[in-house]
Amino acid sequence: MIGGRRQKQQPTRPGAATAALDPLAALRTPGDPATDVYLTGTVFLDIIFTGLDSAPVRGTESWARGMGSSPGGVANMATALARLGLRTSLAAAFGDDMYGEYCWDALDRGEGIDLTLSRTIPGWHSPVTVSMAYEGERTMVSHGHEAPQPENAFDGGHAPGCPPASRACVASLVPGRREGWLGCAAARGSRIFADVGWDDTGRWDPADLDGIEHCEAFLPNAEEAMRYTRTSDPRAAARKLAERVPLAVVTMGSEGACAVDGRTGESAEVPAIAVEALDPTGAGDVFVAGFVTGTLAEWPLADRLAFAGLSAALSVQEFGGSLSAPGWAEIAAWWQQVRGCTAGAPAALRRQYAFLDAVLPAADRCSPLARAVPTIGFRRPA
Repeated sequence: MIGGRRQKQQPTRPGAATAALDPLAALRTPGDPATDVYLTGTVFLDIIFTGLDSAPVRGTESWARGMGSSPGGVANMATALARLGLRTSLAAAFGDDMYGEYCWDALDRGEGIDLTLSRTIPGWHSPVTVSMAYEGERTMVSHGHEAPQPENAFDGGHAPGCPPASRACVASLVPGRREGWLGCAAARGSRIFADVGWDDTGRWDPADLDGIEHCEAFLPNAEEAMRYTRTSDPRAAARKLAERVPLAVVTMGSEGACAVDGRTGESAEVPAIAVEALDPTGAGDVFVAGFVTGTLAEWPLADRLAFAGLSAALSVQEFGGSLSAPGWAEIAAWWQQVRGCTAGAPAALRRQYAFLDAVLPAADRCSPLARAVPTIGFRRPA
């Protein structure tokens, strides 16, 4: 480790074959920024329990039939973007402990994410989240302390100065928190995509969302969107939000997602793909990553929504938020199955995803994607 940062090692990507497809290949020019997407935020170590029959009951001990560990927090989004072939840069603090070392290695060497702007903080321990999945939902318990800010942090916030030039930035807006770095990024030509956290104050005032004026796309869930717009229908909420941002996207859970382009008046809605969910952790992050990918690749609005929904649907069938994210091989395998199923797959589903024929390569796979496992730190045979 040098100057608070671990030495950069050449990535050895277990899932490299899945990112062999570059969705932006046809659009790249010599003058483009080196980074496709920049993110900043908190990396957690996630410990996920699944196979619980019900919520834990006070005074009892519950045993889970499944367990996985993986990097979490902002690592969910970063991993999902990288697995879709986007050149991803992450600025985050990492704990000076085994959890932090594991998360750094999984993101740097395992996923090929650029951590040049990240740092390891001596004496600071990694934040941890325990997630329990049951009945299609999840309950989380987290522990951690705010990381010391770098001297050049913007507005005392978590972003280390103005980010480098990039095609896009993804942010999670927090009501009342200053997000000065978004204006700087937008001024450098980055397209800003943002979701939002739950408003614990109960105000649900759009004026509290600092930085939303710089966003190209705002992607809340249905409950958040309806509360911010004082509407009772997510589609009406999307139309209302499109008066404030160029593109409003609202996720509706089992109903799918809808979007309204405030610049053109175009709207789109796609149904959710029915799957048997193992763990919903990080599904929202994977949805955003899929939508960002389709937007940067200049796909039609309905195709972007469909691809984002597919990415999220595939992710909930695996443990964890980051290592559950699909790569192109998983997407291609799913499409081959749907396209080849004359009876099982509805014709509407095949029509909805027909655009994948022009996107996907042959579904070759050189090595499997890394997945969440029950523990960390196994010693590999020499």
